[in-house]
Amino acid sequence: MKKKICIIGLGYIGLPTAAMFATHGHKIVGVDINKKVVDALNNGKITIYEPYLDIMVQAAVTSGNLIGKTEPEEADAFIIAVPTPITSDKKADMSYVKSAAEAIVPHLRQGNMVVLESTSPPGTVKNLLVPILERSGLKVGEDLLVAHCPERVLPGKILIELVENPRIIGGVNRKSAEAVMELYRTFVRGEIYLTDATTAEMCKLMENTYRDVNIALANELALLCEKIGINAWEVIQLSNKHPRVNIHLPGPGVGGHCLAVDPWFIVETDPETAKIIKLGRQINDSMPYNVFKRAIEILSEKDSHCIKVAILGITYKSNIDDTRESPIIELIKLFEEDGKYQVSIYDPHVSSYNHNGYSINMSKDVYSAAEGSDLLILAVNHDLFAKVDFELLYKKMASPNILDTRNFWDRKMLSKIGFNYYLLGDGSTL
Repeated sequence: MKKKICIIGLGYIGLPTAAMFATHGHKIVGVDINKKVVDALNNGKITIYEPYLDIMVQAAVTSGNLIGKTEPEEADAFIIAVPTPITSDKKADMSYVKSAAEAIVPHLRQGNMVVLESTSPPGTVKNLLVPILERSGLKVGEDLLVAHCPERVLPGKILIELVENPRIIGGVNRKSAEAVMELYRTFVRGEIYLTDATTAEMCKLMENTYRDVNIALANELALLCEKIGINAWEVIQLSNKHPRVNIHLPGPGVGGHCLAVDPWFIVETDPETAKIIKLGRQINDSMPYNVFKRAIEILSEKDSHCIKVAILGITYKSNIDDTRESPIIELIKLFEEDGKYQVSIYDPHVSSYNHNGYSINMSKDVYSAAEGSDLLILAVNHDLFAKVDFELLYKKMASPNILDTRNFWDRKMLSKIGFNYYLLGDGSTL
C-alpha cells in the first residue's frame, strides 16, 4: 500500500531516501529549513553531488510524487534524517533531531510511523525522541510506531547501497520494527534485521568505530615505521597476506560525517570504558599535524620567509565533493597559522570552500596550484590525479618535492623525472 511520507532533512541521506521512496510510488513531502534546498528540489534540481541522484530527483518531481516544503505536514510516516554534528567538546549536537521531532508533533495521528535515520548516541530514541513524541497524546508503540533505521551507505554509491545493503531496524517494540520493515521493503532488496532501538543505534556507531580504530592502528604503524626507518605500506601488504589479518591503510586523517564523528558518540556515553575508541579518535585527529610536521622536515633547508606549498585534494575521501570533517582543512589551517607558508589548493570536485566564516581560495587546476611551489602534497587520491602530466608539473615547481600521503603515485617514475618523492609512513626516505 502506497503511503504519504514526510522526510525531514534533505541532505546526503534525506534527499536520496526521499527520491527512492518517491520513485517507488509513495507520495513524499521533503522538508528542509533551507529554502534554497527546497526551491531547488521543486525545480527538479539538487544542491549536493551524488551520481545519478539528479536524474532520480527530476523523475520523482516530474511524476508529482516528490515535493519540497519548509514545514512538515500530516502524513502516514515521518522519517527524520537531519544532521547530528559534533560539538567543539566532542559531544553529539542533537538540536536538529530535537527540533525535527518537535515540529512533527502537531501533525501526528493514530497509526503513524516515526523513523529516526540520523546517527545518534545509544538511548536517543528512548530518552530524547519518545518523550517528545508522547506530547502528541498518542501511546508510543501502540498508536504511534517508532523505530531507528540507521543509514549504511557510502557517498558516491548511495543510490546503489540504499537498495542493496542490509538494514537494521530497531523498534521501541516488535510491532514498530515490523511496521517500519514493511515500509522500507518498498525498495530495500538486502536483508532487514530487527532489534530494539538502542541496539540499532549502537550497531551503527560500532560499524564506523571498527573502521576508525583500524585506520588509527594503520596510522600509528605509519608513524612508528617513519621512526624505525621502514615502509609501513610494505608492512601492511605483507601482514595482510595472513588469512585472518586485514590492516587498513594510513593517511592524513579521517573525515566525513561518520567515521570522524560516530566514535565520539560512544565515548560520550561512557568515557571511562571507551578507552580504545577514544585513543583511536585522538590518533586519527593528530594526523594532519603529523603530515604538517613531515612537510616542515622536507622543507627544513629552505630559508625563505615565504615558502609555497601546494595541496591536491580537500575532500575527506576520493572522488566526491564532501568536505565535512575533512582532515585536509585542518592541514591547510596549520600551514596558514604558521605564517611562513603560502598555500595553494586544487580539488577537481570542489570549486570553493566556505564554512563558519572560514574560506579557502581554490586554484583552477593542478599546474596553477603547483606553480612556483617548493612542496606538493597529494592529500586526496582523486582519480583525476592519476592523469597528471608529471613532466609539466616538474617544470612548474620551484623545488621538485612531493609528499604522497596516499601511496598513490609511482615513486620510480617520479624519481626518474627528477622529483624528490616522500611517502607518508615510509621511514626509508627520511
